[in-house]
Amino acid sequence: QVQVVESGGGSVQAGGSLRLSCTASVRTFSTYGMGWFRQGPGKEREFVAAISWSGGSTTYADSVKGRFTISRDNAKNTGYLQMNSLQPEDTAVYYCAVGEHYSGSPYDYTGWGQGTQVTVSS
Repeated sequence: QVQVVESGGGSVQAGGSLRLSCTASVRTFSTYGMGWFRQGPGKEREFVAAISWSGGSTTYADSVKGRFTISRDNAKNTGYLQMNSLQPEDTAVYYCAVGEHYSGSPYDYTGWGQGTQVTVSS
């Protein structure tokens, strides 16, 4: 069973930056796609970004394109989400997920973290 742990959340002011990290305890991390999702207060969970197993392909939600960057370091079993120009509407619990494929659908992921809170104040 894959265990996924996120870190790096916190509180920032609008326009600030945060970098989230995601570590997966799986021997074959380099064969897994990875995605980030978020759930804001009173909202459904939504896709944020995803990256292929090699890191060669990425995809983003329109709402974060140009502001967020997803990356990974397979040697460290770790993925990242660099978030710049944060806005209050980015406030949410951010979840990391890993799976055989990378996509915007949560159903393609089999391992999920517990989430990390990101709060952006105006």
